[in-house]
Amino acid sequence: MLDWLLDVSQIIIADIVLSGDNALIIGMAASAVPEEHRKKVIFIGLMAAAILRILFALIASYLISIPGLLLFGGLLLFWVCWKFYQDIRDFSSNDEDKNKLQKDVAGKGLKGALITIIVADVSMSLDNVIAITAIARDNTTLLILGIGFAILLMAFFATAIVKLLTKFKWLSYLGLIFLVYLSSKMTFDGWLQLYPYIKI
Repeated sequence: MLDWLLDVSQIIIADIVLSGDNALIIGMAASAVPEEHRKKVIFIGLMAAAILRILFALIASYLISIPGLLLFGGLLLFWVCWKFYQDIRDFSSNDEDKNKLQKDVAGKGLKGALITIIVADVSMSLDNVIAITAIARDNTTLLILGIGFAILLMAFFATAIVKLLTKFKWLSYLGLIFLVYLSSKMTFDGWLQLYPYIKI
């Protein structure tokens, strides 16, 4: 029971950390289009994020049981950490980058906003699912719980998460440390999973 609660708490932290940037992109893109289109842009963005998370989760939960792919997933999660670090350093607190994105989207109109959001959704949904899968492994209940919670966060608490991560930058770095821990654990467990197949 204690292990299960620990896994759930780790999934919640991963969801909060990785849903924040996704929500930030959706919010910025939506704010750059006319007001009458904003709700439509936000709705489509959230739906795309939800669908992509479900699809990636179905694929990841199957692949992670194959020897060698757990190790690959851990290394991929390290890449997610690096990308998240770059986001924190160069993007999340940089007003010039935010204004540039808003101007780019505004110049392309509604279609440009939707393309920006969907491209971001693909990348960030994959990040989120990799992190959740690293925790849940073959526990389908935990995986579903993690994906469901991520979708709820995106739908109802996106604005609050963005404000929190923007105001208290140290929370983003704390989340990054957590992701590095997950990456290390997944990589180590992946090596243990693969070792019996490669030892002489």
